[in-house]
Amino acid sequence: MRTRPGWKLLAGIYPFAAGAAGVNLFFASLILSWIGWPVLSPAQALAGGLVLGLPATWAFACHIRNLIDQAEGDRLPRS
Repeated sequence: MRTRPGWKLLAGIYPFAAGAAGVNLFFASLILSWIGWPVLSPAQALAGGLVLGLPATWAFACHIRNLIDQAEGDRLPRS
């Protein structure tokens, strides 16, 4: 059975996930400008990062929670 990550873990990871998503989104728009796509402004990239940071935070927090469960012996390690 999978354990859901706690709110403290999610709150601790979210700023980093949102920041990373925003930076990656901005640089991806710079690369895509080579083929004619518009470059995002830093504010647009920040807004996109805030949105894209939510699923990234959830996925990474679930991964961390599973590692914690394995370390505590609550789950058998996967083969």
